[in-house]
Amino acid sequence: MQATLVHRWKDITPEGNIIEVVIWRVPAPVEPSVHKFKYRLAYIVDGVRLIGFDNERGKGDHCHNGGEERTYRFEPIVKLIEDFLVEVEKQRRS
Repeated sequence: MQATLVHRWKDITPEGNIIEVVIWRVPAPVEPSVHKFKYRLAYIVDGVRLIGFDNERGKGDHCHNGGEERTYRFEPIVKLIEDFLVEVEKQRRS
């Protein structure tokens, strides 16, 4: 079984910033994650990722906010997208 694209969405804000969400269903978890999704969500301003949620082999689920990185507790995909968009809105208002 190969990875299957579950969701892909990209938007350019009126200011020219990028908001992108890409989620795949994978045959096995990307360790140390325990779920069968691989994802990348990013908010990019002037070519710099200010907000990012992703999981990668060896690191697992985590998020980036400015220059900080912290562990992220993955729940359903809908919650992942909600959490990401909340952080994007906070950043856009600051």
